Amino acid sequence: MSTRDWALLLLLSGVWGGSFFFFEVALASVPPFTVVLARVGLAAIILLVIARLRGCILPFSLTIARRYLLLGAISNALPFSFIVWGQTQIPSGLASIINAMTPIWAVLVGLLIRSDERLTTPKAIGILLGFAGVAVLLGPDLLQELDPYSLGQLSVLAATICYGFAVHYGRRFGGTTPLVNAAYMLSAATVWLLPVALVVEQPWTVSPGFVGWSALIGLATVCTAFAYLLYFRLLASAGATNISLVTFLVPVSAISLGAVFLGERLGPNAFIGMGILFSGLAMIDGRLWRRFSQKTNLAAAQIKTPPRSDPTDP
Repeated sequence: MSTRDWALLLLLSGVWGGSFFFFEVALASVPPFTVVLARVGLAAIILLVIARLRGCILPFSLTIARRYLLLGAISNALPFSFIVWGQTQIPSGLASIINAMTPIWAVLVGLLIRSDERLTTPKAIGILLGFAGVAVLLGPDLLQELDPYSLGQLSVLAATICYGFAVHYGRRFGGTTPLVNAAYMLSAATVWLLPVALVVEQPWTVSPGFVGWSALIGLATVCTAFAYLLYFRLLASAGATNISLVTFLVPVSAISLGAVFLGERLGPNAFIGMGILFSGLAMIDGRLWRRFSQKTNLAAAQIKTPPRSDPTDP
């Protein structure tokens, strides 16, 4: 990737890592479903306006609506709700680490539903390391009782399963521009969340205050609308394989923000589990494995083929 691509990747990781921080801040004065509704609703409006200003075609039919309602549910409404509720019980940094399980579930779902997906040795090792890392993160206490802390971790883990399915279902929308896809997806998520928030939490009774409103606006504008625009721009220039590196960087920014501004301190299990999980992600990514294999094959070839002797030597 170019220097510009790396800069955009770091910016995107910081933006997405900031969503866990903003979630934590907003939850101090706003209930979970209302937080998620504000995030997707405001971001949907922003992206729809941008799409209209750019002259994008905004098609609509009952078939399109049904497809986006499903995508909005598994890509935004459900996983965002799982993460936000989970963060009512666990630190934002820990939530960001568990969220890194998304590529593991994407591979497993791909093996389940796609005939062209193959379980290679690196993928198998990566999957095993991923689950081992999560087991260390969750800790042995999970086997004894389901306390709120454990349920919070499981809630975030459930979000990654949703993302795993969303990755593959989202490939069916290749004929539509990314901007319209994101705008419609967030609009559909808003349709799902609006009645839930109205019935369960009565958001009109909430008084977020300046800090709460700032967190909600940051979530919608920076961590969602701007993040999607940045993501698709980077996707076009760097490609899907390179942009997957953001998975490794998001927890770094989330943990840093949580430590500096929220006073969060994660235990050793969190960092050990993160290391194991990231090792699994590196195996699935494949680049380090390919480099190691190439160097091994080159070394083996050099051993089998001795250097030619100089014909002028006596």
